[in-house]
Amino acid sequence: MVAQQQAGPLNDELVRQLLRTRGTRLRDLRHRAMLVVAYTTMVRRSELIAFQLADLQVEADGFGTLIIRRSKTDQEGEGAVAPIPADAMRHVQAWIDAAGITDGPLFRAVLKGNRIGGALHPGDVARAFKLMAHRAGLTADETARISGHSTRVGSAQDMLRYGEQLPSIMQAGRWKTAEMVGLYTAKQGARQSAAVRIAERRVQF
Repeated sequence: MVAQQQAGPLNDELVRQLLRTRGTRLRDLRHRAMLVVAYTTMVRRSELIAFQLADLQVEADGFGTLIIRRSKTDQEGEGAVAPIPADAMRHVQAWIDAAGITDGPLFRAVLKGNRIGGALHPGDVARAFKLMAHRAGLTADETARISGHSTRVGSAQDMLRYGEQLPSIMQAGRWKTAEMVGLYTAKQGARQSAAVRIAERRVQF
């Protein structure tokens, strides 16, 4: 299972690197907003483009939440609430303000003349992330491995790296079973295994 090819992770370090590709076009603002929302909420690409402005709530301190109305593991449509910390929320607000969005889809196409179009296609998510990666100086191989789920993989790996336990990671990513979390975090888990902890205490070979 571990050998299975998976999306190249976009972890917090790479997210910051991609965000530093400064651009002032509407597409640039949209891409940064999509990236931080995808990373902090751990949504799938279909969920990302399904967000409506009405799903977004912002508190006085800048902390935001988004309602995920239906997902792959929520066929009954019970919904879930996902967080957007204030540092990420400022990118979202910059896109909303610049695009003049007052209702409807949160992330939309940008047409010629900076006209705002309709909702995005799922494939647009990977294209946006790949473009940012290319501009940020990632190699061709690294860029090729990026997909619309790369932020989901990277966020799960970061949670394990920062000491979060499996139940918390599953809850954050809305996984019903531990299988996918285990796949995403296999390498990080190996670094934190009992064998490694013992190696740090025993006499070196």
